[in-house]
Amino acid sequence: MQVKLNVLVCAAAVAFAGAASAQEMVVRIGHVGPVSGAQAHYGKDNENGARMAIEDLNAKGVTIGGKKVKFELVAEDDAADPKQGTAAAQKLCDAKVNGVVGHLNSGTTIPASKVYNDCGIPHITPSATNPKLTQQGFKTTFRLLANDNALGAGLALYAADGLKLKKVAIIDDRSAYGQGVAEVFKKTAMAKGMQVVDEQYTTDKATDFMAILTAIKSKGPDAIFFGGMDPQAGPMLRQMEQLGLSNVKYFGGDGICTDKVIELSGGAKTLGNVVCAEGGSSLAKMPGGTAWKARYDAKYPKQFQVYSPYTYDATMVLANAMVKAGSADPKVYMPFLAKTDYQGVTAKIAFDNDGELKNPSMTLYVYKDGKKVPLN
Repeated sequence: MQVKLNVLVCAAAVAFAGAASAQEMVVRIGHVGPVSGAQAHYGKDNENGARMAIEDLNAKGVTIGGKKVKFELVAEDDAADPKQGTAAAQKLCDAKVNGVVGHLNSGTTIPASKVYNDCGIPHITPSATNPKLTQQGFKTTFRLLANDNALGAGLALYAADGLKLKKVAIIDDRSAYGQGVAEVFKKTAMAKGMQVVDEQYTTDKATDFMAILTAIKSKGPDAIFFGGMDPQAGPMLRQMEQLGLSNVKYFGGDGICTDKVIELSGGAKTLGNVVCAEGGSSLAKMPGGTAWKARYDAKYPKQFQVYSPYTYDATMVLANAMVKAGSADPKVYMPFLAKTDYQGVTAKIAFDNDGELKNPSMTLYVYKDGKKVPLN
């Protein structure tokens, strides 16, 4: 009799567990970034931010439409390569994830955005800044920080008005990001009366810049603007010092504005000539930046780069829209995402009709005594 009773109790427990799990909904958020290759430090930082958000959401016990939700991160690597980016996007579409955070680079995000648009999945980029991204008319595309129009222009205005520089040489890495931010800098600098004395090109794989820097040196610029990322900026700063360009200012967008560039520049004195820009406030001025960074550092020591607070917020914004809509179905929650009004770690988040962040801020940085310091 006792055995039979135990069997009945176990069967009831299994049935109850089955009913409970039926009430739990799994929501999968995709993340794409370069977690391999020269830009892996950015991609891992971004993925860390998204993972933190997933863990925090699960700890809160979020419910959507009356059902308890378990959030899962589906992480993909695009190696900062446009072809791998579109392949990763298609993989997430085929997996029917509920939303996507990514990609890191403009060159991967722009082609991937069409894939997401075609399959109807919203994506929020935490870092791709080329203005063309949101000019395609895709209702699935959102950006969480200032674009290159703000970054390139802000740097050029500081060069002309703040530092009174007259002559600048421009280098870009031929990527969508590098070309975009360099073009905006050039246009604004020329409008302010600065002379562009030389334009040179490289790639996002190069490490030897002696030839183009030698050509630039002969033109006697006050400054060099580089449209590209820190794996190139670091060696370029070392080679500038070797060529005696130690008094030339070095400008760049958020792609070079990292802690990693300190290491990559190998102690070159030219690091002290860097002026770079990020879309967004400095961590100290973000609404929740200081406390969030302390939690991040405890979980991921020495991995912070730039964008992880934005991937964290992007994940939270997707979840917030789902909660408001009472559904994780992209078709249902997309209109709520477009009307986002959310207090994030990085800023008060709301989007305009193009999916751009309303009222984005921008911060200029310099490097003093081997540390990255905000100017404003």
